[in-house]
Amino acid sequence: MDKELPPTYVEGFHDLQAVKSMEYRTLGKTGLMVSKLSLGGGTLGCHYAAFDEDEAIETIRKAIKKGINYIDTAYWYGQGKSELIIGKALKGIPRQAYYIGTKVGRYELDFANMFDFSMERVRQSVKQSLERLQLDYVDVIQIHDIEFAPSLDIIITQTLPELSRQVAEGRARHIGITGYPISVLKECIEKSNINIAVVLTYARFTLIDDTLLEYIPFFKERNIGIINAAAPSMGLLTSQGPQKWHPASDDVKKVCKQAGDYCKEKDLEFTKLAVWHSFQCPDVATHLIGMQNLRELDINMDVLHNGITEEEKEILKDMKDKYLSKLTTKHWEGADLEKYWKEMKR
Repeated sequence: MDKELPPTYVEGFHDLQAVKSMEYRTLGKTGLMVSKLSLGGGTLGCHYAAFDEDEAIETIRKAIKKGINYIDTAYWYGQGKSELIIGKALKGIPRQAYYIGTKVGRYELDFANMFDFSMERVRQSVKQSLERLQLDYVDVIQIHDIEFAPSLDIIITQTLPELSRQVAEGRARHIGITGYPISVLKECIEKSNINIAVVLTYARFTLIDDTLLEYIPFFKERNIGIINAAAPSMGLLTSQGPQKWHPASDDVKKVCKQAGDYCKEKDLEFTKLAVWHSFQCPDVATHLIGMQNLRELDINMDVLHNGITEEEKEILKDMKDKYLSKLTTKHWEGADLEKYWKEMKR
């Protein structure tokens, strides 16, 4: 029997065979059928390596044609640059062919203007994001990094009610929250009476950190869709290594570099192993990975469809035993927050 095509399939636009071979999962109570691999816009801003904009646009277009149907972005990614590039890429693509999420709450690079969770700023932010994306609505509107709010009360009494209004007025379809400490996402869901449909958690189901597993039963019980982002742990689990700003400790960076060098010796891309590992989590609706170019898209699609070889599994096992198993701290929870509040007190 032929596999049922997702609602995002558009005849004459999509590569039918690619869509048929893509796995789609329901994003919690949103009912959206999202591709297991989705496209993260975080690498299309100013925080990662330089990239060619034309190739990035071509990558987004090819990803959608090949059946990737969920795209995530935010103003924070390059102060609107990511949204602008994605907006250009989506021009001429049928709106039915994809779902897209963006975010409110995190904005400028300077600490004083980095966060604003007020109702007024949320309204303005949604309007401007839609202008940059050249869209009438987004499928998911998320609050960006809720742990940075001066208190969770602001999120619950101001940000979420305003997002609820945006949904009622048709500028968004579903509400989500994002953050690094998953405990804060859980607390927000427990305290809010607004219908939170999606959580975006990043770098918490990777080769070095499986914190997400602890919280999956809670999210599943409430039918909340889980988006798992940053399988390569924001550059930490790549052969090139992370950007200077990466909040992990020197010890974590050192061990991950040793693991990356080991992969290089074996002529194997560290990222490939990291992505494959994250794909093994059955309770995640979609895995969000930043892709700047066609090569990265091809590598991720290959891992998605073909997995890794027995030999690569052996290398992965050896690498974990020799290096990653030696890590005592596997995350950097609190490091960014501490730095932020220290700067704000100045």
